[in-house]
Amino acid sequence: MNKCIIGVGSNINPEENIRKMLHLLGEDYLVQKHSQWIKTAPIGITNQDDFINGAVLVRTKLSKKEFNLYLKQLEDRMGRDRSQPKFGPRVIDLDIVVWNGEIVDDDYHSRDFLKIPVDELF
Repeated sequence: MNKCIIGVGSNINPEENIRKMLHLLGEDYLVQKHSQWIKTAPIGITNQDDFINGAVLVRTKLSKKEFNLYLKQLEDRMGRDRSQPKFGPRVIDLDIVVWNGEIVDDDYHSRDFLKIPVDELF
């Protein structure tokens, strides 16, 4: 069983969309726990709503590649608009940050909104 920490972010109805994501994810995988949720200012494109960020610890039998594909499909199911700019508003953003104890997302080192919640679960 693989242990994965997912970085989570949303700034479009974030409370509702994070709750929905946790429900959908929990239907398919064992969600062990999640971090506290923190409100953060957007980066890059600053004239948009603040984000709610956090992290979720799950276990999966899938490979990292397969689980990442699942996360992207979950984002799509929730209505993620991939035509938006990289730092634009989003319904949900899900990224594998830690896989089996190894940090696999370089943003962990430079973004406190990712590092703080992940460290809660690491």
